[in-house]
Amino acid sequence: MAFDSIAVRCLTDELNRSIIGGRIDKIHQPEKDEITLHIRTFTDNYKLVLSASSAHPRIHFTEKSKKNPMSAPMFCMLLRKHIGSGKIIAAEQIGFERVVRISVESYDELGDLTVKHLYIEIMGRHSNIILTDADGKILDSIKRVDFTVSSVRQVLPGLQYELPPKQEKTALLDFSPETRLDFTLPQRADKAILAEAGGISPLTAREVVYRAFHRTDITSSELNLNKQSALKTELLHLADEVKNGEFKPCMITEAVTGKILDFSAIDIKQYENLAKITYFDSISELLDSFYNTRDMRERMRQKTADLVKLLNNNIERVSKKLVILTNTLNDAENKEKYKVYGDLLTANIYKISEGQTFVDVDNYYEEGMPTVTIPLDARLSPSGNAQRYYKRYNKSKTAEIEAAKQEKAARADLEYLESTLSALENAETEEDVNLIRSELIAEGYLNRRQNPQKRMNAAAKPRHFVSSDGFDIFVGRNNTQNDYLTLKFANSSDIWFHTKNIHGSHTVIKLGLDKDVPETTMREAAELAAYYSKARSSSQVPVDYTRIKNVKKPNGAKPGMVIYDHYNTVYVTPKEPEKA
Repeated sequence: MAFDSIAVRCLTDELNRSIIGGRIDKIHQPEKDEITLHIRTFTDNYKLVLSASSAHPRIHFTEKSKKNPMSAPMFCMLLRKHIGSGKIIAAEQIGFERVVRISVESYDELGDLTVKHLYIEIMGRHSNIILTDADGKILDSIKRVDFTVSSVRQVLPGLQYELPPKQEKTALLDFSPETRLDFTLPQRADKAILAEAGGISPLTAREVVYRAFHRTDITSSELNLNKQSALKTELLHLADEVKNGEFKPCMITEAVTGKILDFSAIDIKQYENLAKITYFDSISELLDSFYNTRDMRERMRQKTADLVKLLNNNIERVSKKLVILTNTLNDAENKEKYKVYGDLLTANIYKISEGQTFVDVDNYYEEGMPTVTIPLDARLSPSGNAQRYYKRYNKSKTAEIEAAKQEKAARADLEYLESTLSALENAETEEDVNLIRSELIAEGYLNRRQNPQKRMNAAAKPRHFVSSDGFDIFVGRNNTQNDYLTLKFANSSDIWFHTKNIHGSHTVIKLGLDKDVPETTMREAAELAAYYSKARSSSQVPVDYTRIKNVKKPNGAKPGMVIYDHYNTVYVTPKEPEKA
């Protein structure tokens, strides 16, 4: 992640241009580690996200809205008390660290004008949001840190605020031509830069090396004095860019799949043709776009952990059952041999003596009557051995019938569980997760006490998109909704899409009066079907499409399971959709 001190400097520049003099209108805490400040200025309204998430700590403006809890958490109430309706008088980066201080001027309960400081520390799992008074005394923090958590630095109400411990590095902005870089260790040049320069990310260090040599894999041993000087020159040039505010916020995505790789506050050239660089007008616009996907996926991973475990456990159980049933069916293939053995022993019973372990007889069931050796149980009589083979025949025949039924049911269960797991992996909101939870309750995989709010489930609708040609495209959120979309919502002439032999959502183009669908819309619908499937991260995904009238649901089939014919197949690369 490239949220380094350069990105923080770029961000504080934007904060100073936007919200200084603005008033804090509302304060919300949608997540346990995230605060949203609604700020009103003379010209604009802003929504500022402050996140102390261990996975994705950040601060930026956003256009997105999150559902807030019914009761505000204690830290949110404290912020409302101390800085609610306050005026922002300063926003600054502390040193060249990943720490932002927002100073707010407000009236206390006695009517006195006071200043409070809100510190946002962007430090990975040590990230925090801390409120102090004008003298630096901690009023509270979104994460309290006591001796059991850290013996180096405690963050508790009443203590004096201290900055996080500094690294033994020279800050980028403090670099000069005389600053020494150590290239004696056997490592890549970007690693050597990271070891000496404070406030830059691995991505930025590689970019410095690329700017100097047009490659990133150069090692310290390859650097003579001239090359070391060239590298230091690029480092100093980068420092000047940051001091002068010459930022170019950009996002890096894979050229083929469109998968988001990273972001940067400076221009990135090192990926050449392997990645696409998208530039943004502001760092907040970049961060909002980048973290909207990353943070959502991380939080959804946490919210779906119990369901993922449940589904994986059931998939494992059904898979083991299938192995046993398959072995039973394989054994049952020999059932006719047992009947033949019984018949041959009965016909040759006069040749068998007590205590024999085998007997050679002519097999009159085969042409040429070849001799066959039949194993015997020495403890049984000749007629007892014949009855033993008849019993094995009858047992195998019964087992084959029952195992065939159970195998069919087990394969349907496995197909359903895997498709549900795929839908869970593609869930985008808590509402999506609750829909899947309700479905699992209805299918008997979950206890009814774990049922989410029914009103929310009843109001849920399929995902809705509008193609570039203006056609409505709908995508199911789970198996139950796939059934509704395909079997009830769609008309017989509508076009249905699904990834070929890959678990995914049902996708439908609603035609209305216009039955002539442009190729662009067809491809966009196929891309949606591929994106909301197990093959989201793949390329050239096969997607089948046909008219709804060609899609049928077998009697007794699990939710979301259908069969179809008269279809065509198109190969597409999944792309993240833009919702209409």
